[in-house]
Amino acid sequence: MLRIIGGEWRGRRVRFPPVAAIRPTPDRVRETVFNWLQPVVPGSRCLDLYAGSGALGLEALSRGAREVVFVEVDPAAVRHLAATLAALGCERGRVTRSDARRFLEAAGEPFDVVFLDPPFAEPVLDAACAALEHGGWLAPGGYAYLEAPAAAGPPALPAGWTMVRSKRAGEVGYHLARRDVAGG
Repeated sequence: MLRIIGGEWRGRRVRFPPVAAIRPTPDRVRETVFNWLQPVVPGSRCLDLYAGSGALGLEALSRGAREVVFVEVDPAAVRHLAATLAALGCERGRVTRSDARRFLEAAGEPFDVVFLDPPFAEPVLDAACAALEHGGWLAPGGYAYLEAPAAAGPPALPAGWTMVRSKRAGEVGYHLARRDVAGG
């Protein structure tokens, strides 16, 4: 069970399937991240890669994101995310069943905000950031939220990206990077 912290669905509790790899971003971390992103999220186009419970993308939708694309490989999580969006009456969210790496290999339109919260301890952030940059998935001036074990430290960023914020909550390290307005 997760709780949406702010916006239209503030306080709403959302269930997620009992899938071992799903570990929603803790409330206090989400609150901090969305405080960082407060001026950016309303009207934005967001990508929730490794969506899992959908906590980050649902929070973005609740706070006025124009569109959120949820990418998740687990079929139970995909079904559950689609059912959650239907129960909320939200047509601004779209769920895609795909491996994140494969998803980023396709051509796509740039996003204003990308949430990268892979299964804990999977060392994929460096490669995912590189794929986002290479494929043009992050708009110039766009933000990437990166979550990983705190012990791993901040991920390596592609050229043209800047680390804007970095914090730690227990075993979780979370970071906000921004792509330069001029691109990479």
